Amino acid sequence: MEFDFTTLPPKDRYRLLIGSVVPRPIALVTTLDGRGVPNAAPFSFFNCFSHDPPIVALGMELRAAGGLKDTVRIIRATREFVVNLVDETIAERMNICAVDFPEGVNELAEASLTAVASSVVKPPRIRESPVNMECKLIEELRFGDGGKRSIVLGEVLRFHIRDDVLTERGHIDLTVMRPVGRLAGSGYIRLSDRFDMKRMSHADWQAKKRNGAGP
Repeated sequence: MEFDFTTLPPKDRYRLLIGSVVPRPIALVTTLDGRGVPNAAPFSFFNCFSHDPPIVALGMELRAAGGLKDTVRIIRATREFVVNLVDETIAERMNICAVDFPEGVNELAEASLTAVASSVVKPPRIRESPVNMECKLIEELRFGDGGKRSIVLGEVLRFHIRDDVLTERGHIDLTVMRPVGRLAGSGYIRLSDRFDMKRMSHADWQAKKRNGAGP
């Protein structure tokens, strides 16, 4: 089947995209508004896009009623945020942070998550998260709906990781971290069936073809 995304209604494009681009990592983003009230909201339109400089991106959707979400409004005002990654132990509490609370409600308190001071940005980190990334806004790409929708690009200034997640060689042990990924609808996924596949050089590929071991 073929779909013309230039004419397909947005809800249908959304359904196809979130159902096929899976699993998606989850960023539980914390910000701090002008009154000093922390805000926490999960985003699965999220990933890292560069390591030098270290850049993460957040896709900002609108509220169901069409207004700006608190996260993007606060980032525009303060230019700071923290990405807290989600593991199995905080998955349900992350889901509480997705509740459409009224503006000014502290989602961290509602979800029994602990705010701890960041090193170089004002928004707090989440103690229970295995990985925290303190970020400053580099650029916001606005589009559609009068510029309400956007992609936020942030530079990672500080990277915090729970001690037991990092191996002696400096690698992240995913069996300890136990990250959670996002699927479509109400679906989530655990990282429980990993496999490795070594990247080949051109010489490796030629040798494989000579040995008749191609696909």
